[in-house]
Amino acid sequence: MRIWKRELTLEALNKTSEGTLVGHLGIIYTHLDDDSLEAEMPVDHRTHQPFGLLHGGASVVLAETLGSMASFLTTTEGQCVVGTEINASHHRAVASGTVRGVCKPLHLGKTSQVWEIAIFDARGKRCCTSRLTTATLG
Repeated sequence: MRIWKRELTLEALNKTSEGTLVGHLGIIYTHLDDDSLEAEMPVDHRTHQPFGLLHGGASVVLAETLGSMASFLTTTEGQCVVGTEINASHHRAVASGTVRGVCKPLHLGKTSQVWEIAIFDARGKRCCTSRLTTATLG
């Protein structure tokens, strides 16, 4: 079942990142289907912590980016969304390459939504699981 109420292409989604933290970190939306949104993020000097591994905060940025955009896509004109809570469990270190986030809904209510974002390394191994709660305003 298609959950999106807004019609945006991947190109349009990626354009929204220009001049933002999302663009600075190199996050690119890569896949949109009926009930999930995916993006990739490089693991490089922009996203490393001082010890050469993917910074946990960068993983959280990827997760919040995906969950917030997914939440926005379920709204109609005149509505907006804000994040109210996010958590992340980091399962394995990543030193280079890219990571891929896959965002799917856990709860789609009228005023609140909950999204699970699973982040995988280049070998397809889960390296982070995040959950984002958003509020719908308007």
